[in-house]
Amino acid sequence: MKEKIGTKENPLALQTPPLSSAYTMHTDVKDGKDVLVCTVGKTVLLYDYRCLTDLHEMLKKQGDWMELGSADEQKPAKDGTVESWGRSADNPVGGWYGLKKGLRGRFGMYVPPLMEALGLAEVTHEAKGNKMRAK
Repeated sequence: MKEKIGTKENPLALQTPPLSSAYTMHTDVKDGKDVLVCTVGKTVLLYDYRCLTDLHEMLKKQGDWMELGSADEQKPAKDGTVESWGRSADNPVGGWYGLKKGLRGRFGMYVPPLMEALGLAEVTHEAKGNKMRAK
């Protein structure tokens, strides 16, 4: 999968679920850990690379559409959403998949389109209330 995601020199270009904003994603290693580097304008967010397989497994077990529910780190995530799972003590890492303090949120905005591009999930592309499910 890493080859499909790209490098700093050649990142994967993506769009948010409502198709309203462009961003890039690439892989890197930080502190000995594989990470996803999400660049939105001048803002750089980091997510634990294992979120891709963990989220895919959770969605397969759930078996149905799940609301994305994207939210900034400082705001609470709606229960039962991809965003709330991405910061829950009950997920496989026991908390945030976002790794950059202050910018750990927006998991439900930036990871689902990457999973869709990798063929791991389907994502809806409405103005609001988008959902995803495992492929």
